[in-house]
Amino acid sequence: MNRIILGSTGLEISRMGLGGIPIQRTDAAHTKELIQAMIEAGINFIDSARGYTVSEAFLGEALEGVREHFVLATKSMARTKETMAADIETSLRNFRTDYIDLYQVHNPSMEQLDTVIGKDGALEALLEAKENGEIGHIGLTAHSVEVFERAIELPWVETMMFPYNIVETQGEELIARCKEKNIGFIDMKPLAGGAIEDATLALRFLASNPSVSVVIPGVYSTEELAQNIAAMSHTEALSQEEIASMEIIKKELGENFCRRCGYCMPCSQGIAIPNVFLFGGYLDRYGLGDWAKDRYSTLSVKAGACVECGECESRCPYHLPIRDMMRDYAKKFGE
Repeated sequence: MNRIILGSTGLEISRMGLGGIPIQRTDAAHTKELIQAMIEAGINFIDSARGYTVSEAFLGEALEGVREHFVLATKSMARTKETMAADIETSLRNFRTDYIDLYQVHNPSMEQLDTVIGKDGALEALLEAKENGEIGHIGLTAHSVEVFERAIELPWVETMMFPYNIVETQGEELIARCKEKNIGFIDMKPLAGGAIEDATLALRFLASNPSVSVVIPGVYSTEELAQNIAAMSHTEALSQEEIASMEIIKKELGENFCRRCGYCMPCSQGIAIPNVFLFGGYLDRYGLGDWAKDRYSTLSVKAGACVECGECESRCPYHLPIRDMMRDYAKKFGE
């Protein structure tokens, strides 16, 4: 597995890593098997999150005795200094380690980012943990282009994580800017949350972009890992046949696939439309029903509150049938 330096961090990482969401679908024993297979394949980047229930803990158990082989990243949705400090300590305990290579602010809104960088905000805890050697570097993750664009101008952001795949290319220009600014770019949702079935083609597309530092497909089995390794090993230029296949995928998913660009917002009823679709994707494609419903329950306004005014659809650049999709998810989530 080819390796690169992750932006300005100095961390040498494999171009493919492990996305830790699906670890919730397995157990500690299988997680250990996965970690051993990663060592044998030369894959050394792991990303998890405080919000991924058992993911940090299972990975921590699997990493005992082999921690030095990996660059470990996680993230927290804490916005204040107090809650971020507590989450950092929890992550350290879960991972059974005394340092985490990369700790990220997890998917803040523009308003939440103001809290993070303000007085007694989460950034203060991250900087203190970095000074104390508990974390090595600080990054940020986003689903919003607006937040992405703002984040890469912040001097403390060393890495950026954002969705990028065959059908979600809204951040492409900003990804190129990351490379120009020597900010490591971590590509999440390379298979569009499982919507893209041809994993080989999806990973080939990403491997061909030199601005992408590392791709982190969600993996929970050694079989999936082997398939992804094979896909990333093909470094030749995309063929005309592959490009044609990508266009077919774009056309098929483009009719009803939310790219979370945020242009549909604000909703007159206060529904966080992109988040409904995000959690719906976990429900439909990841097989994480209980977890998806738990995340959905945190929304202050649910899909069922839609009054079908249609304002969101008039703003959607992809002409999604948002009202129909809201009705569908209101039924699936029960409210």
